[in-house]
Amino acid sequence: MRTNVEAGRGVRLRVVWVIVLACVVIGGWAATGARVSAEAQASAQAPASSVAGPWSGQISLPPGPLNIAVVLTVDAAGAWTGTIDIPAQGARGVALADVSVEGRAVSFAMAGVPGDPRFSGTIGDDGQSMGGTFTQGPASFPFELRRGALTYVRPQEPKAPFPYRVADVTYRNDAAGITIAGTLTVPQGAGPFPAVLLITGSGAQDRDSALMGHKPFLLWADTLTRQGIAVLRVDDRGVGGTGRGTVQPTSLDFAGDVRAGLTFLASRPEIDATRLGLIGHSEGANIAAAVAADDPRVRFIVMLAGSGVRGDALLLEQFSALAASQGAPQAMIDWQLAIRRAVYAQLIAETDGPPNQAARQAILENLPPVPGTSDTEPGRQLATELFEAANAWIRYFLAADPRDALSRVKVPVLALIGERDLQVPADDNIPAIRAALATAGNTDTTVRAMPGLNHLFQTAKTGLPGEYEQIEETIAPSVLSLVGEWVGERVR
Repeated sequence: MRTNVEAGRGVRLRVVWVIVLACVVIGGWAATGARVSAEAQASAQAPASSVAGPWSGQISLPPGPLNIAVVLTVDAAGAWTGTIDIPAQGARGVALADVSVEGRAVSFAMAGVPGDPRFSGTIGDDGQSMGGTFTQGPASFPFELRRGALTYVRPQEPKAPFPYRVADVTYRNDAAGITIAGTLTVPQGAGPFPAVLLITGSGAQDRDSALMGHKPFLLWADTLTRQGIAVLRVDDRGVGGTGRGTVQPTSLDFAGDVRAGLTFLASRPEIDATRLGLIGHSEGANIAAAVAADDPRVRFIVMLAGSGVRGDALLLEQFSALAASQGAPQAMIDWQLAIRRAVYAQLIAETDGPPNQAARQAILENLPPVPGTSDTEPGRQLATELFEAANAWIRYFLAADPRDALSRVKVPVLALIGERDLQVPADDNIPAIRAALATAGNTDTTVRAMPGLNHLFQTAKTGLPGEYEQIEETIAPSVLSLVGEWVGERVR
């Protein structure tokens, strides 16, 4: 699940697609950074060639910096355009607005984003740096960029040549009418080998589950295949070589894609169809449980950051944990929770039918004001945005309770959640998973909180999504080792 499922499956249970995360929505509790006067520092002139091109750096946000990458372009007539990447927000190639370059003064904005985010900066004397002020709503923060693209240090990323076979493969999900494309890694030798299918979290992802310079599924495939286990990882619908389909998919549709993957694996002569397992991350972990509850071909599952509570409860937990970790006042958190709770309840009531506009309007007219004020408009704006973002995927997600499937899973289960996971908090979800598996009478279960790890199972300081990109580690070695050993024991 990678930032804010409220926007639908275009994101992976990440933070809200707003640069200052909850600051703008909650309002007014972000610290204001020092302002830099671009105009006062722009008396010297710089040629356009010293400004056009890629720039990368950080906005200094609490509690930590946010990486960004900007590309500025000027045409023959002198008109400027540009794009921005914000990897921690899942934003790639977003068009900039109001791009202006006058001498050494540079400014640009992001259209259509709450709070009217804008950058005002000045090119340094060396022509290789740009510094200034980023503003969004009432908040203001310094930013610094250097010429050049963002680069990452990812020491765990596997590199060829590999001591195993790597094949690009395709197969059909005939029920959905789509072709699924992926990569199958198989140990050297005749086999047949046990195999696992990797399942991504929410948001359309490629077969490596690439995120913020990390490729966790590539690392999982490499780790397990070196241990004698074949691994299938695939592009999600609408990504890479996988078809988009004709419907807006929900978790039920993705479970169908997983079953098609199991059929494909069972058809391969180098694969042992009696030793197939599923490893899922976040939403993918719950899909793994849903498939395992009904499909006898699944012999074990690994749930990485899977949830144990209903979708609406998970989103409320997630919002509260993220906002509190960034210093939001409890009164503001409670105000937002009340609004979100009312919207989610209405969306759940509409799960099997069309939107009830009368009921929605009644909610909009009876929302609480911002604490300490009589202003109800911010609440109406938030609720309206939540209603408008409610596609088929989110409506299904809100009403889905993973305990329904977990209480029927009889195969071995390894369920891990990072102790510092703010997207699927361990304190609430670990007990719920344990209780549901106990209801199933499952005696081969390991459910564990992993100390010091975040939602991606990186060794983390805060657990905030903005930190994911800053951490060089892709997956903590302790998790790679634990999962590898646990799976190895069950496929012997």
